[in-house]
Amino acid sequence: MTDTDTDTETDTETDTAPRKSSAAPVEPAPTLGQRAEAAAARALYGALGLLPVDTASGLMGRLLRMVGPLIPVSRVGRDNLARAFPEKTSAEREAILRGMWENLGRIAGEYPHVHKAGFLRRRMTVNGVDTLEAMRDDGIGGLFFSAHVGNWEVSSYAATAADLPLHRFYRAANNPLIEATLYQRGRSGMQGELLPKGRKGAARALGLLKRGGHVAIMVDQKQNEGIPVPFFGRDAMTTPAVAEFALRLKLPVIPTRTVRLGGARFRVDVGPPLDVTPTGDHRADVAALTARITQVVEGWVREHPDQWLWVHRRWPKD
Repeated sequence: MTDTDTDTETDTETDTAPRKSSAAPVEPAPTLGQRAEAAAARALYGALGLLPVDTASGLMGRLLRMVGPLIPVSRVGRDNLARAFPEKTSAEREAILRGMWENLGRIAGEYPHVHKAGFLRRRMTVNGVDTLEAMRDDGIGGLFFSAHVGNWEVSSYAATAADLPLHRFYRAANNPLIEATLYQRGRSGMQGELLPKGRKGAARALGLLKRGGHVAIMVDQKQNEGIPVPFFGRDAMTTPAVAEFALRLKLPVIPTRTVRLGGARFRVDVGPPLDVTPTGDHRADVAALTARITQVVEGWVREHPDQWLWVHRRWPKD
């Protein structure tokens, strides 16, 4: 039963029954802490934007490489690395963790620059332009999946460069002032919509895909409402959204990742479509395709472990 159905039933019961307000909920005013956090973020964003991108990237990379391993959340990263690479020594895993923090720092330093005209033309190479062009011209929708590897903010610009509007799911910042002034500004210049996670975003994505649009989904983070599939030999709760959309609408599924080549230079790999052959058992097909997608992501992480986001709690606690 929808909210509209409930309202209708209330109205027919009695004329004096209280009616639900149709006004949009009033957002609470930002707290003092949120204002201070946003002011600091804007100042850092502005300062990094004034620096040459190589300087900003290197500065933030060195800073987080030193400081990041001392932050409490690094315990999550160490736990994850021990699960994924039990064969590696603690020193080897610690080196991966430091590399991850450097990559995150570089992403922060590059963030004020990636939307600037000409930045990616000089610093990004794309493998698979023919796939992007084919997706653009085939007259149907399509799904791209990616992960938090390299500088993941870069890959969407590869689609923009190919004149392929790409609608992307994303998680809004907890601080609405940072969301409005930094996240949206930093993602300017991309073609396509930003879709909120959840039912509203899923419904919008479904409509876009039916009309021939293209949607990108990050598939490497834990989703409690997802399905368990193997990741580094352990079940991890994973979004089945790509598989659900692809199988329901009979759309191609394209793996896409960004690899940091060194400094503020990148390569975007756009793979050929995965072979999707339904068996008629929808639930089993969704699970199988989601597992294949996750295997692709695992391969990316194994190839460049220092470029993945290890500080996310991907697996349930033992």
